[in-house]
Amino acid sequence: MAATRRTTSHAREDSAHPVKAFARRIIEARAFEPFMIGLILFNALLIGLETSPAMIESYGHWLHLGNDIILAVFIAEAVLKMTAVAPRFGLYFGNGWNLFDFSIVVLSLIPATGEFALVARLVRILRVLRLISAVPQLRLIVATLVRSIPSMGHVIMLMSVMFYIYAVTGVHFFSVDDPEHWGTLGSALLTLFQLVTLEGWVEVMDTAMENHPWAWLYFVSFVLLGTFVILNLFIAVVINNLETAKLEQLEELEKPVTHDDVLKELERTRNALRDLQTKIAKLS
Repeated sequence: MAATRRTTSHAREDSAHPVKAFARRIIEARAFEPFMIGLILFNALLIGLETSPAMIESYGHWLHLGNDIILAVFIAEAVLKMTAVAPRFGLYFGNGWNLFDFSIVVLSLIPATGEFALVARLVRILRVLRLISAVPQLRLIVATLVRSIPSMGHVIMLMSVMFYIYAVTGVHFFSVDDPEHWGTLGSALLTLFQLVTLEGWVEVMDTAMENHPWAWLYFVSFVLLGTFVILNLFIAVVINNLETAKLEQLEELEKPVTHDDVLKELERTRNALRDLQTKIAKLS
């Protein structure tokens, strides 16, 4: 009944506000989302071409014109989405992804001349990020990462404690023999970061083992803890939050009941009642 009342309300609003109905039909069209995704990808291509001096010299005017047209389409998209929910603009700005898209569009209006030229170029690059808000799968990944941040904080704290202990220990043991990697606490922390990425850790270990044959215990234990335990904890946290984010996205993407759906359901119910009446009449 609630869904029926909502669809009836939408139908009344559409009949009273044809512009609002027109905007809703456009943004709910099946081709609207693929079109915007294609436009964002084309915009990314233009931004890449602008990094070539040869392309700027030959087609600079057309590249700038293409960027202006794309920006105009993005502005029209924002206007259509706001018109579709007017006057309840909170439905538009209450959505984080809409707010993200709107912020990029507003920042893109910064003039690309004078002291703001560099800022305008950087903001133009940010338009590519709109691909995240346009593709549901990318939104799912971002939502999972955001949801995982609190839990990742505890993993980072644990990793920081481990790094600090190993860094101080490394300075005491290896600073004299290898001051480049272990001379200071800062250089030791940087060396440990290099080790945890498994980049050149064997060479660092060999240098330490020239005067400390037992040093392999230090390095092997750190690599096992840092790479195979701590980093896998990050993966476990993300996977643990993936299912929750997926359920939330499915709820958001659940197709609302439309006025046509209600009419079709009423028609099916009417036909079923008519058939039932026919059967009862035959029995009597």
